[in-house]
Amino acid sequence: MKLLRYNHNGVISIGAKSGNDVIELSNSDSDISHNMLDLISNWTQMEDEIEEKIESRVITIPLSEISLLPPLENPGKFLAIGMNYQKHRAESVDAGITPPRNQMWFSKQISSINGPNGDILKPDSTMMLDYEVELAFVVGKECYLVKAEDAAEYIFGFMICNDISMRDWQMHNMPDRIELMIGKSHDSHGPIGPWIVTSDEIPDPHNLKLECFVNGELRQSSNTDDMIWNCYEQIEYLSSAMTLNPGDIIATGTPPGSGFSPRGASGKADKERKGNVFLQSGDVVRCEIELIGSIENSVV
Repeated sequence: MKLLRYNHNGVISIGAKSGNDVIELSNSDSDISHNMLDLISNWTQMEDEIEEKIESRVITIPLSEISLLPPLENPGKFLAIGMNYQKHRAESVDAGITPPRNQMWFSKQISSINGPNGDILKPDSTMMLDYEVELAFVVGKECYLVKAEDAAEYIFGFMICNDISMRDWQMHNMPDRIELMIGKSHDSHGPIGPWIVTSDEIPDPHNLKLECFVNGELRQSSNTDDMIWNCYEQIEYLSSAMTLNPGDIIATGTPPGSGFSPRGASGKADKERKGNVFLQSGDVVRCEIELIGSIENSVV
């Protein structure tokens, strides 16, 4: 199922997407929480009631009449891995960045979370605002010292993340080191959504086409099969150092073609494309992932 948070006539609710409609799940006649984090944390107790509501379609609202909100507003963690696609690693080497030997993680601050259609703020403090389409997964239950072969059962679902990055902030301490957290945590720089697709609807998260468009121009185009460390290996690595909790968001890396690279959408050399194609006010960024959907955000 596709679970979402939305605003309808000033009321925030949780629903399930069904075609072009939303089935309202959290209302005055329901025990289902209005908080997605609570719902995920209590999924075992809530799942039957949710499925009954979806089947009965008691209250439905056209998608066109609602405003989509971030599927999760208050996760405990928002973690992201750097340089996790083979071809993205190659373009990073082109830029003079030494690739990591092991998984390289950073936190995007929770205050950066943005909706699937919210505006992306371009602050005056950056001239190098960049886009990064990513597959994100949501942890479904407490997870500590979990092996990769067992990790699938700890994933609640999947969504899209645009890991907006201020590249000049990332280079504040270059060449000695690249900054990650502060250059990727500005307010509004974590658009997610448009909904959480539960893991039973994603048979193989490591075979999904993902693309990013800026003003309709294809900038990134790849498949999640290009990941160096897959979702399950990421869970093993992270859970060996910390407990992952229900609702934690994990962004799994971006493919080649982001604005800092002279390479084309597929990661190949592109003589027609100039490097440093950064976002400007008025740009519209659209991220799409197969079986999930799309998010689209304007830069202001």
